[in-house]
Amino acid sequence: MEVHLKDLFARFQEQFGSGPGLGPSCGTCLLKVEGAPPAFIKSLFRAAAALFRTEPWKRLRPRHLFGIRIGKDTDWSNKKQLFPCAQFIGGDGGDLGFHLFKSEQDAMRMTGVRETNRVPNVEVLRVLFDQEPLLSPSNKRMIRSLALESSGPDRFPAIDVARCTSTGGLRFRNPTLEELRYVYAFMKAIALVHPLLQWADDSIPRRGRFMNFEPFIETVDVQWPPEVIKGGDLVAVTISHPTSQVYEEKKLVSASAKCLEPPKEELPPAEAMTNWTTLRQCAMCDKEIYGDQSLCCGRCRAVVYCGPVCQKQHWKDAHKGVCGLYRAMMEREEELSIKIFIFPCFVENPCKWLETKGVHQKGMWRRKCNCYSHCPYGLLPVKTSGNSEAWGGLGDGEYPPDSALAGYLNGSSNPTLLSGWSEYYNLRSLPLSSPVSAILSHPLTVHHIVTALAISSKNRLIKGKEVIVHYLGPAGELDWMPAFSEIGHLLNGLGNIQMVMIGPEVPSNLSGTFSGISGRLRVNMVRGMYQEQAPYLSSPHVVVALNCGLDNYGSWESAIDLIKSMNVPTFFTETSEISCANAKQVLRGAGLHISHPVTPNPFRSPLRNQAPSSNLPSFSNGFVFGVNT
Repeated sequence: MEVHLKDLFARFQEQFGSGPGLGPSCGTCLLKVEGAPPAFIKSLFRAAAALFRTEPWKRLRPRHLFGIRIGKDTDWSNKKQLFPCAQFIGGDGGDLGFHLFKSEQDAMRMTGVRETNRVPNVEVLRVLFDQEPLLSPSNKRMIRSLALESSGPDRFPAIDVARCTSTGGLRFRNPTLEELRYVYAFMKAIALVHPLLQWADDSIPRRGRFMNFEPFIETVDVQWPPEVIKGGDLVAVTISHPTSQVYEEKKLVSASAKCLEPPKEELPPAEAMTNWTTLRQCAMCDKEIYGDQSLCCGRCRAVVYCGPVCQKQHWKDAHKGVCGLYRAMMEREEELSIKIFIFPCFVENPCKWLETKGVHQKGMWRRKCNCYSHCPYGLLPVKTSGNSEAWGGLGDGEYPPDSALAGYLNGSSNPTLLSGWSEYYNLRSLPLSSPVSAILSHPLTVHHIVTALAISSKNRLIKGKEVIVHYLGPAGELDWMPAFSEIGHLLNGLGNIQMVMIGPEVPSNLSGTFSGISGRLRVNMVRGMYQEQAPYLSSPHVVVALNCGLDNYGSWESAIDLIKSMNVPTFFTETSEISCANAKQVLRGAGLHISHPVTPNPFRSPLRNQAPSSNLPSFSNGFVFGVNT
């Protein structure tokens, strides 16, 4: 009897829905929207599918309101944003979807404790992800005739505009083409942005507790489908939480502008640097000086000088224009530091740090200092093939075993996305005193890109297919193959990866070799420049370049042109925010737009690097961003 009631209740929910929505879709059909070509409807369904697969309902609730700004107000009718406020519904049960409101006040009035309030004369643009049996006949015919992409197993988006009447009823209409363009841009942007939200420090996960996020604002470029381009092919979309964060951010920018251009006579005081004992380098004259005898800019604390004369000259020549920017970057020190580990993460001298962990000049750790710089990459002498030796003799349980994860995924059709080091260490039962994250940053960053950021690659893995990754510019990674085997273990039966490592540092005697590192990962090594070797390789599904230094190497120009012509999702990592800013200029100068914004990489190395003349926070694989995503 209990099973019968459970089945009956499940069918009741499927038919009538539940939770905070306004009920099932009304049967509007996008083919009836004037001026909406079938190609744009296909683009809408693809954007909805990409958003659905990011599973925003795992964390977002109706009370989490988002501010939206798409392009300029003058781009839209009535010279204002159409629906500048959004909420996701269904996270607590019921119909999965999201609502767009014409104002924050409308959203707050309609958001009840458990159900959506029906407020008279308020219009809501709705996107509901309905199961196919619940769709109207016209929508079913549209999906079949246009071969539209499903968002999930047996789910498709239904888009309409609902209006509450004075009697509490609902009236529905088809959205206009302009409204469809608006919702398209929102779906593309929010799919990139919502995973970046961080829980507030005072939020303690507990059943039934409403969780708060840290204030957030991010702007991304969205490319319009060619069939609906108006004016330009790109539009800037700003997403903020809470909604007022947009206006607070404008005030902050205004305040920092004063800092960027102080009066001509104003020179920030210099500060002595007492916490540094190794050699530093003056940013002005390149003179080497011990850290405790050097000075830094007293305003931003980011730039190192040998004395006040060089500081004054550098202020006039260059630093005055970027001091405010550097100061903002330095204020993110605490945020970027990974504090869960029980070992020192500030590395002044790599050799001494490795000695404290007992791994200096051992195994894969030989590439973490310069003691083996005489040995070509990929050709470090190997005494044994044992995993313990590869990890420098770390004790049992201090490094990940070369084996599959016990019970991981349990046959699920969707990979479990790792949120960061804490979750990974817990998954592998590693003690937080283990330093392996310093090496695993590279393979786990690739895993993060392929399974979380590159949606097309993730979908291939879910379907059990192969993903081809072109890995550009390998160096020390060529000696870290035992660490890269962890990628195959984390896939745990979901497809496989063929990784092609291409770069001038690949030794000639390794070029063209093939290695089956694990059951799910194969690695090919190819010596040469990417633009020269790519025509002879299988086409990639995703391209990655870690710690790429786009602004430092002229050889990137031809490779970037090739990436642009291939139109393949490509992800880069850089060590610092200033490197990211320079890299973005290089990419935009080549005609590429940043479709995945610069964000801290959850699998960045916990070890903070020390640049000779800069104190800016810097970590191997510190930040990740992408193009063509």
